[in-house]
Amino acid sequence: MGETALPRQTIHLGVLLATEVQLLDLACVDIFASASHEYLSLLNLVPAPIKNLAPSVKIYYVSSAQPGTLLPLTAGLSIASTHHLSDPLVQPGKLDIVLVPGPDPNATWEDSITDWLAAQAKDTRTDILSVCTGVYLCGAAGLLRGKQVSGPRGLQGGLKNKFPDQDVKWVGESLRWVQDGNFWSCGGVTNGNDLVAAYMRACNDKFPGPVAEFALVLTETGDRSQRYEKGTVRFTLGVVWQILKALFLGMRTGKGKGKSE
Repeated sequence: MGETALPRQTIHLGVLLATEVQLLDLACVDIFASASHEYLSLLNLVPAPIKNLAPSVKIYYVSSAQPGTLLPLTAGLSIASTHHLSDPLVQPGKLDIVLVPGPDPNATWEDSITDWLAAQAKDTRTDILSVCTGVYLCGAAGLLRGKQVSGPRGLQGGLKNKFPDQDVKWVGESLRWVQDGNFWSCGGVTNGNDLVAAYMRACNDKFPGPVAEFALVLTETGDRSQRYEKGTVRFTLGVVWQILKALFLGMRTGKGKGKSE
């Protein structure tokens, strides 16, 4: 008798597009897609046992706009919303993962957006992954209360001032990403790749170990450590040095223009 194939697991992933978001923040969703049966089954180089073990991954791009509406990203690109906040497929309890890519930290959001996100987080079966300035939206939805949170390394002071009443333990000066319950957060932009890699490695019930590692090899991600290699002082000095260099180069450029006129 032949072996009976086990039913394939399906991971339901919602990407919240509240306002214009950073393209690099959003790009980490492709790592999830690269661990899907749909993607791996297209590649001849992937061994059959990996393909067979991989889950199906369904991705929903959720917003307060109607499906098909083009929403802005950075770098002059846009993305079409696929599901409205009210769609039955993306209601609390329906999604395994909600990814929150970073918007403008100075933006404000409709109550329908923050209420939807807060309701998703209340269901502990749903993991919330905040990338970069997505932490501002998560804070507006009340998700940071009493938690360890990363967030952009250069904005730690501003975040502390923004959410003083949520009793947050900010660890973004030293950690690229951190998990606290069903809430995961990371530092700026490409740290979203590190966050997704860590999440996939930790969640073997969703992404079996061999599948996760194969996808991370394919996407060449997951090699950076949780703790930043450079300390905060070195990081700050590096930024200051680049500002000084820019000022110097600007002065030289200005002088050069003056001579040619």
